[in-house]
Amino acid sequence: RLRTVTGVQTCALPICDPLDGSDVILEIKAGEGGEESALFAGDLLRMYLRWAEKRGWKTEVLDATESDLGGYKDVSIAVKARGSGDPADAPYANLKFEGGVHRVQRVPATEAQGRVHTSTATVAVLPEAEEVDVEIKPEDLDITVCRASGPGGQGVNTTDSAVQIIHKPSGVIVRCADERSQQKNKAKAMKVLRSRLLDARVAEEKARYDATRKDQVGTGERNEKIRTYNFPQNRVTDHRINLTLYNLASFIEGDLDPLLEPLMADELEAKLKALG
Repeated sequence: RLRTVTGVQTCALPICDPLDGSDVILEIKAGEGGEESALFAGDLLRMYLRWAEKRGWKTEVLDATESDLGGYKDVSIAVKARGSGDPADAPYANLKFEGGVHRVQRVPATEAQGRVHTSTATVAVLPEAEEVDVEIKPEDLDITVCRASGPGGQGVNTTDSAVQIIHKPSGVIVRCADERSQQKNKAKAMKVLRSRLLDARVAEEKARYDATRKDQVGTGERNEKIRTYNFPQNRVTDHRINLTLYNLASFIEGDLDPLLEPLMADELEAKLKALG
């Protein structure tokens, strides 16, 4: 099946990512910049939620830690396409380009002198793994429960519902406290754990592929700054493809396609070039 993305056709060929048809777990964390970074993380969350809503996709908050001013220190959500049928139109095929460091330049709400500050937030995009994708042995898990904590409200700090899972072989730690039910939190935590382990395996395989092909596309290194959001100039710049758009106001409201489509086309062209 073919789909045209800014003049380039995408398809279910060997060059395509086998995980493109997957649903996604999106993890957003505040980076440098204190409360402003947490507010920016909240802005990114709303941006992705609105983009998913426009596509008719279902989203679910898996875990969240709010900041004092209403942003997020970290938040995890699941994005599901309800079986779109076309891998090129699935969440991972589109959102895999969002993984990395996002930088914002703007005047924070807490800035009295009107100076522009620079803050960052990180985004991790994990293909949602099924049980058949990743084998997890019960003896490899250390599962603990504790009281949920939060800014207040019914059900908070009243039951031992929060669940933390440590995967001993990898050292991966997952915590989920969004639900009041311990069993629901455990199920969500296991979903995140499977997806993180699958993502680590994919990153390892991709690193081997890149070393063999000397292909620098899609390295998945999340310590790289991938995008800048400059509010005074109404500008959003993606540094991987050196593309700048002056539509930040609509972009931050969920109009991501003007950047996502060129990123998809760039990846496909680079893979075709690597195959010779």
